[in-house]
Order: sequence, then structure tokens, then C-alpha cells
Amino acid sequence: MTARTRSEERTGFQELSPYHPTYDLQADFVMVYGIDETMPDRIKQWRDKGYIVHLMTGVSWGEYQDYLNGKVDGRGHWDEAQRNSKGDNISHGIDVPYMVPTIAFADFLTERIRVAVDAGVDSIHLEEPEFWVEGGYSDAFKREWEIYYREPWQPPHETEDAQYRASRLKAYLFTRCLDQMCSTLKEYAKVTYDRNIRFYVPTHSLINYTQWRIVSPESRLLDLPGIDGYIAQIWTGTARTPNVYEGIRKERTFETAFLEYGIMQELVRGTNRRMWFLHDPIEDDPKHTWKDYEQNYFKTVVASLFHPHISRFEICPWPSRVFNGKYPREDELGRENIPADYATKLLVVMHALGDMDQKRIAWREHHLEVGILLADSAMYQRRIPELNPVHGSTANDLLDWSPFYGLALPLLKHGLVVRPVQLDNIKRFPAYLDDYRILVLSYEFMKPESPDLHNSLAQWVLDGGILIYVGDGSDGFHQVREWWNQGKRKYLSPAEHLFESLGLGTSLTEGSYSVGKGILAYCPIHPASCAHERVKANRLRDMVKDAIGSVDGVHLEWCPTNAFVLERGPYVIASVMDESYHQEPVVLSGSYVNLFDANLPIVHRITLNPGDNILLYDLTAIEQELQLIAASSRIEAISRTDKGFEFVARGPENVNGIARFRCPQRPQKIMIQDNVHNDVAKFEWDEPSSTLCIRYANNPTGVHLKIYW
Repeated sequence: MTARTRSEERTGFQELSPYHPTYDLQADFVMVYGIDETMPDRIKQWRDKGYIVHLMTGVSWGEYQDYLNGKVDGRGHWDEAQRNSKGDNISHGIDVPYMVPTIAFADFLTERIRVAVDAGVDSIHLEEPEFWVEGGYSDAFKREWEIYYREPWQPPHETEDAQYRASRLKAYLFTRCLDQMCSTLKEYAKVTYDRNIRFYVPTHSLINYTQWRIVSPESRLLDLPGIDGYIAQIWTGTARTPNVYEGIRKERTFETAFLEYGIMQELVRGTNRRMWFLHDPIEDDPKHTWKDYEQNYFKTVVASLFHPHISRFEICPWPSRVFNGKYPREDELGRENIPADYATKLLVVMHALGDMDQKRIAWREHHLEVGILLADSAMYQRRIPELNPVHGSTANDLLDWSPFYGLALPLLKHGLVVRPVQLDNIKRFPAYLDDYRILVLSYEFMKPESPDLHNSLAQWVLDGGILIYVGDGSDGFHQVREWWNQGKRKYLSPAEHLFESLGLGTSLTEGSYSVGKGILAYCPIHPASCAHERVKANRLRDMVKDAIGSVDGVHLEWCPTNAFVLERGPYVIASVMDESYHQEPVVLSGSYVNLFDANLPIVHRITLNPGDNILLYDLTAIEQELQLIAASSRIEAISRTDKGFEFVARGPENVNGIARFRCPQRPQKIMIQDNVHNDVAKFEWDEPSSTLCIRYANNPTGVHLKIYW
């Protein structure tokens, strides 16, 4: 681990409360949340503590009562609240409805945020552009429908076509809103202050929004020049959403997070935009115990680290509720503050995350990557449960979004590195598919928004790609008014157009077809059945294996396994899945520091059972004789002297400080000095690894430690 400057903005957190030393996490930047009369003072407090300060505010809901009640422009705006088919407002709280992003609403938000530009922030995060699928019944939305489609509004719940068109409009409205706001404020900052201001969008993943039945712009944001990047809002609360695998419905936090982080990296892959991956040490639901939070937090951290294209992280939303909050005890006798060990582990991991920009990336074992194509239009097909169920499925099946997980989990659980791939990006970036040899596709839960996607897919197959198509054509949304059924040449589904683009005609039987140097494999089953039936999951796996083995002159091998082990520089990230190819443990041998242990112990043999995850530091990767390995503090001003070395450690109050260094020799004495004490520090020396472990009390103002040989 090396010292970094805050200007790199590798790690940050969001916080609504004023500065307090108990949650001064010593990240690179802080996102001050919310625009009110206290905002300028909160910005100043955090800036005075050395932070780069951003601002975050919501764009779909907030304390907008003045706007709603007509105090802003003399016109009431309650007709712009998102409303369901029963006529009820969809709300985030009392008098806090989710909003239809009209032009007037975008103007209102722009003026509110202009205050933050005047306050000096150079980065603004416009959080969670969300339009609920069950919405679409307010007067404002009806007006937008008539303007956009040039036809009378239709109740979204009545037909698949109305549902699809309503959701597509919802995505457009928030895209328009963000474009308007960012363009206006970037020009204002440049003209008024000659400053280049940055705009980021913290957003849930396409996978989560689709499962939760929310519409958001997602990949449409790539078309907006005013957007500089994103925060992938993935955490225990999204990743523990139940899904179905081989007929069993339950939480699968690691696997779900793995897929969620995967689709989010597609918003920046091949661009110069930034992405921060979010983790949350707890979650929005306050009913769980600290043990539950800790186990799920580690699963999300490990899942995120298997995506090495991303090396920036939001390390904590709302640290005040983590480090000062109380949650249920394991014995159910009241509530308790964060356990000391968990607090220390969190700080160790958070500072390690700031060191993940590593050049050397390597899987321990051979792992084959496969892409599962996923489009924004998946959000448009999330009909409400009262409508006809999809392919005979139940309301739970709809909520679980089994068609997607039916494709993803059977492959991921058997050791394929499953990467969700943004179908819409194929036409944005000419070389977008170059990194993939195997893609899985189904139009039973999403649709291609333009026919030219198939030209690019066909060329990719001709050049040697392996495309596995899974679908039986039963999805009712095949009949929506779209490009594949509106011209002279009408197709029953977009899959027919795809097959024809590959030169195979429109009607295929199950099997593999040679297309140029590549293969199309066709499996005529509904992907949801692969979630519910082990036989169908095996059928999918067998088709992938057969297709891989049928390409002449190309050696692709899928070695089924239950584990992933990745090296990012000196860091070793490992996860062992349950419900997998086998249930055997995985043993890692070597010389490591366990970063998921508050004592930062040296370990030589780690046994990981199914369900276990780990983050290790490989001591054999150290190249310097004096090297910081891990710490629960921000370590600064490391300097070597003739007598030893010294450094400054900064961390939040009430969190135990610990740091492990590689040293050229055993220290004789360590002195620790803060603004109150000057004492001899406790330390442990491990001779075989030549590492030093020091313990101290964290302090955000800084603890000065001097090590004497």
C-alpha cells in the first residue's frame, strides 16, 4: 500500500450531518448531501478538515414542498407527482412524492443546485433518477405522453404495448432532465467563475432497477456529454434481493452483487468517465444484526473487486449511522453500537480500497468469461403483477426476475466469469464486443431498440464469436409496436430478425449453426425455466459447453469450479460459492495478511468453505524493504531516518488504530505522540515475514509514531 493524495479521489463517502470526529473516515472526498441553509457551513466544515468536497442531491424526490405548493413560480405542481393506477401518489415520505421530471421541475432543480455552484463545489452528484413502473397516471405524465407520442395517453397497465411505451417515455424524461440541468449549470459555472464543474449520477444497477420495477436512464446517460461519471449504488440492500436458482428462492448476496457490479462497469468501459463502486457496512433496513451486516458487507466488497476495470469506491453512505448508530443485538435484548472489531475491519478494508489501482491482474486458475447481453429495455417490460403473468409464471417469478437469473446463475455458479454486457452499447462503440468470444442472449425479457444492433452482432459472429440464443418466443411484449413488426417485412419477434441477419432464415430448430468463423447455438426454452428446473439449467450449461467445443481452431475451455481467486497486485480476492459444481473447500497456501481480521494476522493456510469470502495481502509480492501493508488509518508522511522511520496516522475517534509494515529489521522502541500523550506504543514483530504490527488509538487530527531500530 502506498500513500496517495486526496486529489486522486479514489475513495469517498456521502454524509448529511455536519462534520464529527467519530465518522471522519479519512477518505479522499466527501459528498455533502442536500441543499438547505446549512449546506455552505457543512461544506466549509469538511473542507477545513482537508477533504475535497462534492455535493449530492436527489433528482427524483426531495424536500420540494415550496415547488409543489406554488411558492416558487406561483403555480402548484402536485400534478407532477408520480401516481399509480389507483390515483395514489408514489411517495418517499410525507409530502415527499417521487416526481415526473417535467421541464418546470428541471428548471426548479437547476436553480436550487446553482447555489451549490456558487458555494464553490466543483463536483455535483445527481442521485437516483427513478420513475416507478407502477407510475404513469398523473396529469403531468399524460401531457408528456401526448407530446412525445403524438397520440392520446393509454393506461400503462392495460396492454403490454402501453406498459412498454410508458416505461420508455419515463427513461427519456429523466435523460432530458439530466441533460438540461448539467448543460445549464456547466455553462453557468464556466461563464460566472471560469470553473469546469463535474456532474456524476449515483444510480442503482440496471439489474436491480429492473428487478425492483423502477425505470431509470442507465446507458442512455452515455449519450449525454454533460455527465462525467457515476456511482454504482450496489450494497447489501440491493444484492440480498431474493432470486431463484434451481427452484430455490433465497438471498444470494455475493452472486447478485457480482452481476450488479458487472453491468455497472459497462457504463464506463471504453470511455474516459469515472465510476465509483459503492459498499455499505450496513443497509437501509435497520432490523438486522451487526453480524448480518458484516457478513453481507464482505460479500459485496469481494464481488466488486472481481471487476478490476474499476478502482474507485464510495466506501460508505451515511457513516454517521454506521459508527454512531445502534442495531439489534444477537440475543435480541436491545440494540448496540458497532462492535470494536467490525469498526477496525471496516477502516482496514476502506483504506485498502484506495490502493486497488494495480497494474498486475491475474486469475489464480483459468477462468472463461462469458457475456450475457442486457438492455435498458428490460426495465420497460416490468408489468405489474395484476397483468397476465409471463409464460405461466407466478407474481413471485415476476418479482424475482427469473428470466435473467435463469441465464446468469447456472453459468456463474459453475465457475464461468459471467459479465453482463450492455446490448445498447454495441451501436455506441464499434469495438465494444472485441473482448468477448462467448455471448448469451434472450429477447424474452428485453428487446433490441434498433435493428442495426443485429448487423453488428452478425458481424461479430462471422468473425468467430459464439452466440447462444435462449428463448421460445412466448413473451407477450414481442407484440408491442416496434421496428420488427411495423414495416413491410414483419417478424413475430426480434429473434427472427436476428436469425435472418445471420443468414439462417427466421425459423430454427434447436442446435448449433456455423456462421462464418463463428457459431449460433439456439435453445428454444424460456430462460425463466432455467431458474426453476435443474434439468433446464443443465440443458443451458450443456449447450454452452457444446458451442465452446464446436469452433474449429479455437481452444476455449470451461473447467467447472465453485471458486474465484483473483490477484490485483499484492491483493488476493477469493470467494467460494455454495449450490455449485461441488461443495469442496478451497485452500490458499502462502504468506498472507488477512484484511478481514481486525488483528491483521499473518496466515499461511486459509480454508474457505462454500459461502466464504476473503481479502488477503500477499507478502511475497512486496518489493520494498520498508512497506505499508495495511492499516485502519490513513497513513501519511512516511519518512525513513538513520534511526528508523516515522509516519502520521489519522482515523476516526473510538476506532482502534492498527498498522502492519514490512521492515528491514526489528524495532527496539516505538514512540507514539498525539495532541495529548507521548507514550511508548505496543507492537508485535513477526520474524519470518519481517513485519511489524503497531496498535494505537485513532485520532482524526493525527497520531505521530516514531519507530527506532
